[in-house]
Amino acid sequence: MTRFLAWRLAVCIPTTLVALSIAFIGIRLIPNNPILARFGQHAVPQQVQAEMIRHGWDRPLYEQLGGFVKDLVLRGDLGESFFHNESVTDGLARVFPATVELTLAALVIALPLGIVSGIVAAVWKDRWPDRLCMAGSLVGISVPVFFIGICLIYALPNMPTGRRLPPGVFYDRSTEFVLFESLLRGQWHVVALAVKHLCLPAIALSTIPAAMVARVARSAMLEVLNADYIRTAWAKGNPRWRVVLCHALPNAAIPIVEISGLQTGQLLAGAVLTETVFSWPGLGQYLVHAVQQSDYNVVQGTTLLIAALFVLVNLTIDLLHCGLDPRFAERGVANAANRV
Repeated sequence: MTRFLAWRLAVCIPTTLVALSIAFIGIRLIPNNPILARFGQHAVPQQVQAEMIRHGWDRPLYEQLGGFVKDLVLRGDLGESFFHNESVTDGLARVFPATVELTLAALVIALPLGIVSGIVAAVWKDRWPDRLCMAGSLVGISVPVFFIGICLIYALPNMPTGRRLPPGVFYDRSTEFVLFESLLRGQWHVVALAVKHLCLPAIALSTIPAAMVARVARSAMLEVLNADYIRTAWAKGNPRWRVVLCHALPNAAIPIVEISGLQTGQLLAGAVLTETVFSWPGLGQYLVHAVQQSDYNVVQGTTLLIAALFVLVNLTIDLLHCGLDPRFAERGVANAANRV
């Protein structure tokens, strides 16, 4: 287990650096100049040149990348936003909690719904519950998140969008985690308002992960329900709920855990569209505006954060897999040794 963890941590660092390098180079290949976007097409050439030198954009690309990585490793510095007049770290600290709460709310909806739907579809295979659950999952996978969001806005016009709380609501807080902090402080009126504002974007964001989890859970459960030990459990006269929940579900947990973790990472990508549709002030909307303005440092910092979260989620999945099946760690180390 220790060797497997060391190997996975050794892989995480270069993976994150590669993702950062791709974003760093890609944003600079966009035919747009952030200085002209800020000062207009009639900017003074001397002013443009001074800003280029100030931000180091006149240097070769490899020197810019090396300087950015050096500042990140030595000082934890992600640079300053060119348009918001704040450090990228402060900007991410301001918007990231909104995305965390939205993602977790979507998971709270998606995981129970997907797992229960998959179990129901497997237990009643080829009957109407199975067909209903699989038809719902097909719709969830096929329909784009932004279209579901627009439909929800028109179908429920009385539900609030565009904010995390109504204007004029003040309460004691020390972080930007509105829902979590109000829960811890027992400010239930703020909790109710925050949940109300969170409902529509969380429902829209949860559709794809719920559908994916349902389909994987159904396949995993069908494979386990056909095993010999399950037939033995049926033959002993165990009730259906005990066979399904106590015998079949634990043995089908590995693929369910893996797809749940992967969908957690995918929610960060889906949050970009969801936050744009609902004007949710989170990481996705922050990134979209930065790309539109060619705000280099913001795009780099946001991409680094998302890549690190993806790597962390995948590492967590592997550790959970090792806990459920210790042989997984041995196979992972052996495969790595063979590749070397």
